[in-house]
Amino acid sequence: MKDQFVVPAKLKTTSFVLMGIGVLTLLIGLVALGGEHGSGRFWGGILQNSTFFLLVALVGTFFIGVTTLAHGGWHVGFRRVPEALSMAVPVLGGILFVVLMILVFGHKDQVYHWTNLEHVEHDPILKGKSAFLGAGFFTTATIITLGLWILFTIKLRNMSLQEDSWDLSPDTGRRLLWRNSVWCGGFIVIYALSVGSTTPWLWLMSVDAHWYSTMYSWYTFASTWVSGLSMIALFVIYLKKHGYMSWVNEEHLHDLGKLMFAFSIFWTYLWFSQYMLTWYANIPEETVYFQPRVWGPFRGVFFLNLIINFVLPLLLLMKRDTKRNFTAMTYIAILIIFGHWLDFFQMVAPATSQALHFPWYEFGVGLGFVGVIIFVTAQQLAKAPLVPKNHPYLKESIVHHT
Repeated sequence: MKDQFVVPAKLKTTSFVLMGIGVLTLLIGLVALGGEHGSGRFWGGILQNSTFFLLVALVGTFFIGVTTLAHGGWHVGFRRVPEALSMAVPVLGGILFVVLMILVFGHKDQVYHWTNLEHVEHDPILKGKSAFLGAGFFTTATIITLGLWILFTIKLRNMSLQEDSWDLSPDTGRRLLWRNSVWCGGFIVIYALSVGSTTPWLWLMSVDAHWYSTMYSWYTFASTWVSGLSMIALFVIYLKKHGYMSWVNEEHLHDLGKLMFAFSIFWTYLWFSQYMLTWYANIPEETVYFQPRVWGPFRGVFFLNLIINFVLPLLLLMKRDTKRNFTAMTYIAILIIFGHWLDFFQMVAPATSQALHFPWYEFGVGLGFVGVIIFVTAQQLAKAPLVPKNHPYLKESIVHHT
């Protein structure tokens, strides 16, 4: 087995080029959008990308958590890929924390209207939400959330690396599974209370501070979960192409494809439910979110989002053969990641920009974050063997058949 990854010079160069594009775009944006009228778009683009790619990286930790609790064995052969992806969480979490603190304590009310205290005093809706839409609660919740995500991510990764030096006795296997289950169970609870509940409300939904939706966090989860699955698939395919992970085959890719297909449908269900319930109720505080997206300048982006994230995955991933084709899955995974990046764009941009602009700035910054993920993931893949050789379910993964 060729199980020790060596980072190719081309991959490292690609990551540096992408990060360079991101930094250059940020500097150009600072000059072009740094004024009063462009400030909302400048900071909104950073918020969109830092949040989206952090949640995509966090999918690596979540993937390990749910498959461990389910006692799944099929994924063990490529388990080191989501582990490596998850190690981008500390880096991206640090970036997002700095961004959020600048927005809150810099009183960037072009993004977070509730940071303008004078405006809040004359706005009954914002004043009623001031208990949690305030600098104190926002900062405390952000520190706790990011701290726990980073803690569990590093802990799960370190436990996996420690197991490489353990023996293969049945007692050790049971101890390993129990320890992993306890820590993964704790993380899933944290993940449900943050990504599945409060965190998207604070970081993203509050850019439209008058609006509220109890489905918003699940919608955000579905978008980043299917994007994270696509990112994992891309790294698995890349490793296979370069002669690594001989024990991973089309059976494993097929299962990843089924998850990408299923959760594209799940995202669509939430998209429709959130829109339908708001349309049906016709309450002003709810419809204000959809006004610029359905009837305003962002109408085209709103429905393009549906085509890319529902119609195309439905048609492309429905066939069994497509999900077992490494080339086809590469293009589909890239399409899905871009589609849900566009989803986050239409979640943030209408609240921070008065008109629709070609997203050169947002896309350039996004490429920088892609470069960070590639660099961190590649470095982590090279730090340990690609196969967790002492995992008790490794054999089940090697002989896996769908």
